[in-house]
Amino acid sequence: MRIIIAVALSTACGPALAVLNIFACTPEWGSLAQELGGDKASGYTATTALQDPHRVDARPSLIARARRADLVVCTGAELEIGWLPLVLTQSGNPKIQSGERGYFEAASAARLIGVPERVDRAMGDVHAAGDPHLHLEPQNVSRVAKALAARMSVLDAQDASYYIAREFEFQKRWRDATARWEREAEPLKGLPLVVAHKNLSYLIAWLGMREAGSLEPRPGLPPSAAHLAELLAALKRAPAKAVARAAYNDPRAADWLAQQAGLPSLVLPYTVGGNERAKDLFGLYEDTIARLLAVPR
Repeated sequence: MRIIIAVALSTACGPALAVLNIFACTPEWGSLAQELGGDKASGYTATTALQDPHRVDARPSLIARARRADLVVCTGAELEIGWLPLVLTQSGNPKIQSGERGYFEAASAARLIGVPERVDRAMGDVHAAGDPHLHLEPQNVSRVAKALAARMSVLDAQDASYYIAREFEFQKRWRDATARWEREAEPLKGLPLVVAHKNLSYLIAWLGMREAGSLEPRPGLPPSAAHLAELLAALKRAPAKAVARAAYNDPRAADWLAQQAGLPSLVLPYTVGGNERAKDLFGLYEDTIARLLAVPR
């Protein structure tokens, strides 16, 4: 039924494309687009797992890629606000501008946490729409996959059934994997972690862990010596089990605090490509949970 509806809705949208040219802002969405697009899609990812997705240069090469894209797949919720609007404007590609069918935000399909009651500069780098690091919660990935497959079906009408079938298969594998991960991660409930940045909140909430502190005094502000000293004192009163950071986060403050507090410094891949094992979304979750389970308790 889903396939029939998708085809019916999209038949007026033009002929099938030889290859759906996808511009993904971050590796997780590039990986998901490839899962859904198979050999009907060609993907380019604007960033790597070792780049801060908030801070990217709008390079001419990105603009050139966007100029040729049929579909832009980004996180939204202001994650790419510092660079994506310039790339889109300079591309001159009318198909992928905000509000067009060729522009897709994962946040539009996800359930966001951390929505602030108010936003001002004193709060640091706070996103008005909510926490944009949404891909570290499996249900969000599932929601985004459903919405993205539907969008791809609209853009490439004659191959609509192909995208929906691939999404159906992905969802089955993803449900099975999620159930297994949740069983394996039971020992992580209540695990206290110090984080480098508020980019692991979905993961912590999903697995029932606990944030015991943040290296940043406020989101997006670099750690100060005074704040680190206060955090170290707090950890002596209420110890954590590890200092966790994403592969792209600066290691210096995390390693210093871990050494001073006698804790492991835990590097998580954060997104696809964050280490050799995290080659796709499944590998990302497998490796993340394995690293967390290896933390001494």
